[in-house]
This record gives sequence, C-alpha cells and structure tokens, in this order.
Amino acid sequence: MGKNKKNKTGVMYSTNPDFEFEYENEEIETLANNAQNLKVCIDKHRAGKIAVIIKDFVGTPEDLKTLGKMLKAKCGVGGTAKNGEIIIQGDVRDKIMEILGKEGYNYKRVGG
Repeated sequence: MGKNKKNKTGVMYSTNPDFEFEYENEEIETLANNAQNLKVCIDKHRAGKIAVIIKDFVGTPEDLKTLGKMLKAKCGVGGTAKNGEIIIQGDVRDKIMEILGKEGYNYKRVGG
C-alpha cells in the first residue's frame, strides 16, 4: 500500500456529491469573541440531570477547552469541552450568558 500523498483522513468512499475531504495539517482559525455566534441551551436528559450546552464555537479544540475551563471555573461546576460543544453541569444558563456577554461573545438563548 502506498502512502496517500494528499493526507485525506477518515473517508474511504462517499456517495455525497457535496462531500469535501478533511486534510491533515489544515489549521482551524479561532474567530474573535465578537465574531462567534454561540447557542446556549439546556439539556434535561443527561442521566436525569440538567446541563447547559454551548454550541457552534468556531475555533481550535484548544481554544474550545480554554473557554470551557474558564466557564466551569467561574460557575464553580464541572463539565466538558469536546466535538465543538461545551457542556456545563447544572442549571447555570443565566450565569453562563452573563459571562459570555462580559467576555464579548455573541450568543443566543435557545429553548425554554
């Protein structure tokens, strides 16, 4: 087997006509805080507990984790940051939105 010169990852074959390959070494640029359009929603289905989910972050996984860590620390709760989402434990959506506003992020409250 020869080495794939184009560094395509994760796909052997796709029938999607709009499919675009993901290339290794492709840098994701983190948008500025005021250019982000985050969605802040509540999920009440995680093992019967309430969690706040922040979606649509555009940037590197490291910057996502940094934002998640800052939000968890300021709210005094646990959570995780992966796959483009930040999940914060507890019903702290109002506090999260206040923090995001002070940090200059554009955000939208989604759901009840």
